[in-house]
Amino acid sequence: DRLVGHKIRERVGGRLRFCISGGAPLAPPVMEFFFAVGIPVIEGYGLTETSPVICLNPLGREKPASVGPPIPGVEVRIADGEILTRGPHVMRGYFKNETATRAALEDGWFHTGDVGHLDAENYLFITDRLKDLLVTAGGKKIAPQPLEAKLKTSKWVSEAVLLGDRRPYVVALLVPNFANLEAEAKARGWMPTAPVELIERPEVRSLYQSVIDGINADLAQFEKVKQFALLERELSQEAGELTPTLKVKRRVIMEKYASIIERLYASQAGAAA
Repeated sequence: DRLVGHKIRERVGGRLRFCISGGAPLAPPVMEFFFAVGIPVIEGYGLTETSPVICLNPLGREKPASVGPPIPGVEVRIADGEILTRGPHVMRGYFKNETATRAALEDGWFHTGDVGHLDAENYLFITDRLKDLLVTAGGKKIAPQPLEAKLKTSKWVSEAVLLGDRRPYVVALLVPNFANLEAEAKARGWMPTAPVELIERPEVRSLYQSVIDGINADLAQFEKVKQFALLERELSQEAGELTPTLKVKRRVIMEKYASIIERLYASQAGAAA
């Protein structure tokens, strides 16, 4: 604490009691690190339409990977996997858009569009966005975000996008952590090290295959990532690929990288033949 924790706390003013995290999932190891240095990070959940808080982890009774129980006065229930909420925090409706309002509100319950579950202590766990669920050609449902989050825990992966809706299997587009990859390339003498050439090297492909194999080991057969491609640049808001809260726009990615995605499915089909 004297060498690390104290210095970090001083850099943020020295009087910080806790922080609240929302907008995107917070990886449990990141949360645990901040707790270890004496800066509790409390994860919560809500939407603009819910003013905006629905759930919040109570200080001292946090559950990593959950967003906590509903705050006082707020109801939450799960219907067909979707998170619904009701209470004084819910909006009256969308401005001059009755169609959207009727779709979102039913008997006072707001349909969040998020998928999740409540545990025995009423703590909410969010697993994905309803619209992001992948339904394979075989009818199997896969929540891509937890798998993408696992991939991004690797030092080699900056961003991951899983695809496979109405397809026979799951594929992944990976954005390398170019700083780490280029440092490794220099250390091993892999030349040239320009991103577009580096990602084509067999050694680099093998490195990322090991990352894929690592998450596949714990997955059901229908969830396993069968093919992957490495992208030569970071995804960005400017290119329309990320939202302002840095969430991946899956449909935009599917359109922009359609040719790469088709090659992934064609290569697997050719291998099977």
